[in-house]
Parts: sequence; C-alpha cells; structure tokens
Amino acid sequence: MELAISLNLNEFLKQNLFFMNEIKILKNRSDIGAGTRGSDMGIDALEIAAINSGHDFFNRYAFVDIQTHNETVYNKVKNTTAKRIKFVVDQCERLKTATKETLEQKQFPLILSGDHSSALGSLAGIKSAYPEQTIGVIWIDAHADLHTPFSSPSGNVHGMPLAAALGHDNADQKINSVSPETIADWEQMKHMGTVSPILRPEHLIYFGVRDTEYQEDVIIDRCAIKNYPVHEVRHRSVEVCILEALSRLSEVDMIYITFDVDALDCDLISYGTGTPVSKGFDPKEVIAIIQGIRASGKLVALEVCEINPLLDHKGNRMAEAAFEVLDALF
Repeated sequence: MELAISLNLNEFLKQNLFFMNEIKILKNRSDIGAGTRGSDMGIDALEIAAINSGHDFFNRYAFVDIQTHNETVYNKVKNTTAKRIKFVVDQCERLKTATKETLEQKQFPLILSGDHSSALGSLAGIKSAYPEQTIGVIWIDAHADLHTPFSSPSGNVHGMPLAAALGHDNADQKINSVSPETIADWEQMKHMGTVSPILRPEHLIYFGVRDTEYQEDVIIDRCAIKNYPVHEVRHRSVEVCILEALSRLSEVDMIYITFDVDALDCDLISYGTGTPVSKGFDPKEVIAIIQGIRASGKLVALEVCEINPLLDHKGNRMAEAAFEVLDALF
C-alpha cells in the first residue's frame, strides 16, 4: 500500500474538510508554563529566520497577537506543585477563544506558541468549535507532558497539558501535597473544553517521545498510548508508521498536530529549546510525518512551540530548523 502523501497533495487539500482557504497565524508568546525563560521570543526568532531566508511567509497571512501574562515571571513563586497555574489557565482560555473563533471563520489555525502548556487551550478551542466531533492528536515531542500537580517533580505546567486534556489526576502516583486552590485551578484546566475530557487516550499518538518520568510511564502503560520513537520510525519507515497511525485514528473526525521542537535532535540541530534531548528527529522527518497526517484530509490545526533563542548555541539554528518545517508545509 502506498502512503497517502504519494498522492497529489493539492487534490487532497481541495477535498480536505478542515483545510481552510486561509491560514491564520495565532501568535501566543506565553512562556509562563516553562521552567526556563525565553520561549516567549521563539516567534520572533521564527520571523527572523524567515526574513534571513528571503521569505515573505509572515507577510502572507492574517495573524493575531494573543495577550500574555509573561510579566508574572517577576512574581515570587509560592505554588511549587503547579507554578503560575492561575495565569496558565487564563492563557489557555485566551488561546481557546482565538482558536475557536479562527475555526468558526473557516480559517486554518497555525498556532505559534512559547511553551507547551498552551496546547490545552488549542485543544479546548477545537473542541469548543466542534463539540460533537472527535479529536485525534499527533504529539511530536521528546516528552509525554502527562504530569499533574500531584505527580510533577518540577511543578512546570508545560509538562501537564495532555494530562489535563485526558482528564487524568494520576493521584495514585502522588508525590506532592497539593493545595485546595491549586486543585481548583487544575479542575478548571481539566474542564476547559466544551466536553470533558477533551481527548481519549486511544486517540493520542506520540512521535519521538524519549524522555519520561515513571509517573508518566504509568499512564502511558495503563492507557496503552502509542509512541513511535525515533528508532522505530527510522527502522520501519515514516510511511509505514504514518499508515499505522492513521489506521489507529480512523474513527476520529479531525486531527490536531503539535510540534514541540525538542522532538528534534539537539546535537544535530541546536540546544535552542528549554528541555533539549539527544537522538531526536531531523527536520525532514518531521516534515514527512506532518505531511503524511495532513494527507488524511483530517488536519484541523497545527501548533509549533518551545523555540528558545536564548539557549541556542548556534545562533538562531533551532528557529531556522522549525521554519524549514513551516516553509515545506505551507
């Protein structure tokens, strides 16, 4: 069987229920969910990468700048189990609204985010726009992002969006004593979508996850969440893995893809992200994964996040690599 991406992509896009005539860029510069500052400048780094390549990408499309709470990084952190969670909730609500409105305007949301905590807002926005539809998720990342305030060793909320979307507390792996106020904020995150939980575990597929904690592994094993690690994609081929992934998601109505740049090999590309991990993908592999999923005709939104130019030891290389992906796709 040939992979769908071998077909004429333009014909697929014409038939794609969720591929809109217009792309709208949602610029979400929030980095308050991360443990290291700087991903708020990731979007600017992407724009610089486009300019330096002589590309007018960011002049082609309508965009919206989403208000942030980045000034709260100056506040003393009192809640160590879910740092700045109240402001993360606000940020996710803002992105939820922007994503929902973009979809209702029959536009395709290209979401450019700082840290990955906001992915919950993206998913909630999709679910709010299509409450009767089933969402599938392709999570291209080095990390599982399945922690909760009860289980997180760091308390950084960018490690929690998927647990919130799945409605998991993982309380049986509890290592933290969580305040009632934090529990209330966490419940708000879990119920952010029109329907809760937003996502079912059988509709979540990882690509490239290779750095997890035991508490996350418990959820992955219990829920039988599929991960395609880098070595499997290379051994079995992108085409075979994509076909299998799409078969697993055959019952979903739409697919959201999120691409955390730490899925890329930090030794090959750069360390320009908050939590770099070795032995990752190269940009061409990420392009092939996203193109293969897009060819299903179900892609409803794409998110790119966690570029941190302050940590880049090769100039602006991580943003350049991420722009290679955007340039190839759009």
